[in-house]
Amino acid sequence: MPTLKPASSPGCGDCRARPVCLARDLGPRELARLDAIIQARRTVKRGESLYRANDPFDNIYAVHVGSFKTLIAHGDGVEQVTGFHLSGEPLGLDGICTERHNCTAIALEDSTVCIIPFPLLESLCREVSAMQHQVHRMMSGEIVRGSRLMMVLAAMSAERRLAVFLVNLSERLKVRGYSPAELSLRMSREEMGSLLGMKLETVSRMFSKFQQQRLINVQGKQVQILDFGGLSRIERGCTSLPIAAATG
Repeated sequence: MPTLKPASSPGCGDCRARPVCLARDLGPRELARLDAIIQARRTVKRGESLYRANDPFDNIYAVHVGSFKTLIAHGDGVEQVTGFHLSGEPLGLDGICTERHNCTAIALEDSTVCIIPFPLLESLCREVSAMQHQVHRMMSGEIVRGSRLMMVLAAMSAERRLAVFLVNLSERLKVRGYSPAELSLRMSREEMGSLLGMKLETVSRMFSKFQQQRLINVQGKQVQILDFGGLSRIERGCTSLPIAAATG
């Protein structure tokens, strides 16, 4: 079962994820009020769920350390990955509409989240305009993410889908203070394929293709980006590598 840490854990002002989290751009007074409603942090072990589809919606969460995948189950029991969430990113917004979660959130590694009771957050937003702005920004970001994913699935080639994924992950790591060239993939190739609408064999073939073209170097789940320009051109749809060059 997930475990709780006491509310005396370091606050938002000392958090490395603050520049990309709900606490971004808040002044000292607003931070203190946000800290006051974050009553605990929850530790979720790798493979455990933070919440499951159809669970009652009470809180939203901010990933403090680690990473999660979200997924939905279709009527035939097949699970579809809908996103990967890194430190500072929100979880649980899917429950606002119906007051029940629409998807399941599972830790990709041992992770910690900050628990933010939604009724208290709503109350704080009514009193603090800066907090309301941050919540709107956070929700808008999730809408943009979902729209971009639909665009990827609707029209892009397999190579462009993987390029979009790698460039996006690199950018997200960079704003968190990590190397944008050294990617440690916590998700499996199969999970990536589920998100991107690709079979496992296609994901593996595209990784091999990019490596042969010296865009990346792959060692298991460690991916080093060697050519940002070339990868970005594929991501923007400016070029296409020959399918015949891929093996495996």
